[in-house]
Amino acid sequence: MLGERKMVRDLTPEQKTEIIERLADLEHKQWGHWTKYFLEFDNEENRERWKCQVDIIYEDLSEEEKESDRKWARKVLELIKGLNMEILSK
Repeated sequence: MLGERKMVRDLTPEQKTEIIERLADLEHKQWGHWTKYFLEFDNEENRERWKCQVDIIYEDLSEEEKESDRKWARKVLELIKGLNMEILSK
């Protein structure tokens, strides 16, 4: 079955659309999560901290900040893994 693994270029338009829609749904959840957090903790101190963080490259983030980003990266990976199994079974 592994020999049948498809590359993105080999997917049907419907499969590409499904992947895009699922990733977009996850991105919307991530945005919603951030927006709720922002609205709850919006104050001058946090706005100044967030302004500084925007320009920090990932490697320079604290471990806590990196782990927060890794949480969402793991969600993407899980989504892709699930799609891979679905694509292989079609």
